[in-house]
Amino acid sequence: MNPDVSLMAEFVADQTAFREGTAVILGSGLGSFADQLTDPVVIPYGDIPHYPRSTVAGHSGEFVVGRLRGNPLIVARGRFHFYEGYDYHTVTLPIRLFHKLGVNRLIITNAAGSMRPETPPGNLMLIKGHMDCTFRYGIELPRCFTGHPFHSPNLLKLAKTAAERVAVPLKEGIYCWVLGPAYETPAEIDFFRELGGDAVGMSTVPEIQAAAEFAIPTLAISTLTNYAAGIIDKPLTHEEVLETADRVKSSFIRLLTEIVVLINAGEECRAGNQDLL
Repeated sequence: MNPDVSLMAEFVADQTAFREGTAVILGSGLGSFADQLTDPVVIPYGDIPHYPRSTVAGHSGEFVVGRLRGNPLIVARGRFHFYEGYDYHTVTLPIRLFHKLGVNRLIITNAAGSMRPETPPGNLMLIKGHMDCTFRYGIELPRCFTGHPFHSPNLLKLAKTAAERVAVPLKEGIYCWVLGPAYETPAEIDFFRELGGDAVGMSTVPEIQAAAEFAIPTLAISTLTNYAAGIIDKPLTHEEVLETADRVKSSFIRLLTEIVVLINAGEECRAGNQDLL
């Protein structure tokens, strides 16, 4: 039986003043961004009727609803993955909930492995396109999806402006989605690079796809927390992911904060520039 998303949305709305605005999904080790919100209301996933729980280290499993420099925001501190045993419907449940709550802009973040030696861990990367490398439906080569409706061109431009304003270096690249939970082999990474991939991870693409179905303009950003397998001679660990995410959290928070501020400014001057976002 599919959960009643309307009931979930009613529960969240009853607990908070959030009615419409921007939503942010935080990846592994990136939860400290939610601490920037003023007048926060914290709703553990377990308190929401029939809502699943995140089981991965670095994912607190709660919504934080509040304001960021006066702008309404709902933050998902923790997500769901296929490798936790969840199906596609469950993995994308947060997007359907956001839609019910009136979310009109979505920022998705993740921790990812860099597949490019010239882009070391510690960098932030705008996801300008994605590839589904799970081979769930067959052996056809993955396609690269860029632009509308998956990656809002105007939000990408806005993010670059935000990065310049707060002096945070920002890369761009193609994100490859794999199922996990095991890290990829060097041979797989070589294959993804040949396809044009720049970073690899175990989330985000289902959320991007679901947001596109609801016509929610979406921006996705990776924190490159490690090199992918075979790039350097070093084993991959989840501890390294969390350590690197913690090291770059100041830049991450500055960038996301400025993006949210610029999104809100775009809402206010919409009449003067219909295409800002």
